[in-house]
Amino acid sequence: MARSTLEQWRMFKAVAEYGGFHQAAEAVFKSQSSIHHAVHKLEDVLGVALFQVEGRKTQLTAAGEQLLRRINFLLTEAERMEQVALNLQAGVESTLSIAVDEAFPRDILYQTLAAVSHEYPLIRIELMETVLSGANELLAQGKAEIAVAPFTLADNLSEDVCQVEFVAVAGSMHPLHQLQRALSLEDLKDCRQIVLRDSGKARDKDHGWLGSEQRWTVSHVGTSIELLLQNLGFAWLPRHAVQPYLDTGQLQELPLPRGSCRSMTFYLNFNDADTLGPVARTFLGHLRYLTQG
Repeated sequence: MARSTLEQWRMFKAVAEYGGFHQAAEAVFKSQSSIHHAVHKLEDVLGVALFQVEGRKTQLTAAGEQLLRRINFLLTEAERMEQVALNLQAGVESTLSIAVDEAFPRDILYQTLAAVSHEYPLIRIELMETVLSGANELLAQGKAEIAVAPFTLADNLSEDVCQVEFVAVAGSMHPLHQLQRALSLEDLKDCRQIVLRDSGKARDKDHGWLGSEQRWTVSHVGTSIELLLQNLGFAWLPRHAVQPYLDTGQLQELPLPRGSCRSMTFYLNFNDADTLGPVARTFLGHLRYLTQG
């Protein structure tokens, strides 16, 4: 059984961090005598000297330096346990599960997650990346508390949060760009189309396919971009995802007389607002703010 206490270790750490007993007393709002007593008691229990006084300076001994490195981890874990207990007492959830369509703007998503983690640093976030109906399906299965999806819920209210523009693109050396003229539907059907697979099991449809036999179906936007950069096909992809490659000229928009750009509305979906915990509500608030700003 441990003969030292966390409070003694806290006092020891305060003296080490602030450079003396007087400075530590002012920093942690304790009397200097109580800090002296806690540290000396700790030294007696351990049987080693933790500090040595040289002139007016209080310095760690070699044993004290070694123990400080170890105690930092212990005290951090103790603080985390206390915070978890406070969260449980306040009804704060420990995990937040979110299903987000891959076409949703990453910068908005990451800023939202960062803001939530700043307010709730101990929250565990499970991010499930989906395509098309996949996010709503995970919500219906109870595997996600919140879904950001391009479809509304069948028997519930859905809140539109933003519009995402999809643009027809291909690699700069793709044969379609070598034609150097406006393209027709027949031109597209003669070439390979890269299509995103619906991650939902119920619908399981390839979205936006033009009917060409030359079709490669992939599961991720990133895979589509990699294939396009190799001039292996064309695709409609979110503009925010391909814009860096358009800027460098690695990808180019297809010169279509119509239909080169498509707009898709993304919705914020959840089953019952009353059952959402404070972390989930914080996520919703930050996402709304960032998409409306």
